[in-house]
Amino acid sequence: MKRKNISSGAKWESVVGYYRAVQTGGRLEISGTVTADEDAGEGYNFYGQTLSILRKIKTVLEEAGFALGDVIRTRIYVTDITKWEEVGRAHGEFFKDIRPATSMVEVKGLIDARYLVEVEATAEKADPS
Repeated sequence: MKRKNISSGAKWESVVGYYRAVQTGGRLEISGTVTADEDAGEGYNFYGQTLSILRKIKTVLEEAGFALGDVIRTRIYVTDITKWEEVGRAHGEFFKDIRPATSMVEVKGLIDARYLVEVEATAEKADPS
């Protein structure tokens, strides 16, 4: 099965040893995604960061020839589970009618204290192109 690596160009990819996304056949795995640095500053909330992240994931999907409707799984990591409704509301704006399998888990922290949310996604096409 052919593997296609999709880079975001982030300097951390080569340092840590990962790609933004990896496609094998009709499956696309998107790495943990956080909001853009400029959107993670003081006062940026769980809802806003989640929207920013899901926009980034949508862009990666489209660049790889997938769509939101191909997403079969999301994994959401939050630094404060009491904010689940904000995160869930943003997730619902993208996936209300798609309803992928999902998990939301509270974590002690993310790679930068400004990041409140991180999301991974798995997409799959029945008929890979």
